[in-house]
Amino acid sequence: MKIGFAADHAGYQLKIFLIELMKNEENEVVDFGTNSTESVDYPDFAHLLAVAVENGEVDYGIAICGSGNGINMTLNKHLKIRAALCWNEEIAALARKHNNANVCSLPARFISEAEAAKIVVIFLKTDFEGGRHQKRIDKIECF
Repeated sequence: MKIGFAADHAGYQLKIFLIELMKNEENEVVDFGTNSTESVDYPDFAHLLAVAVENGEVDYGIAICGSGNGINMTLNKHLKIRAALCWNEEIAALARKHNNANVCSLPARFISEAEAAKIVVIFLKTDFEGGRHQKRIDKIECF
């Protein structure tokens, strides 16, 4: 699997941890930045990740900022992105099962590395259920 990562300064350390975890599970990883804890603007990295997901350059995205909200909002401005703010395993599983989310956004300041690892693993391993959920997804892109 090819996974894209993007983070701001608040999410940098968690991003590095998760990248190593994904590499250890033999996934291919693309890092869209940031590359330090120096203050940056999350949209600069969110847009790079979103375009890569939209173009099929990566299978899924993992996005991280302090609360998870800013980077998630930015990602969802892209028509082909369904980013989900995930703070526990159940939310991550439902984001995939019911919403066919293609980006998992994480709140670095509110979850531990262990929690983040569990969330990402369940997000990447859960399949979309389709059926009644697909018709709802079809109604998202209306403008």
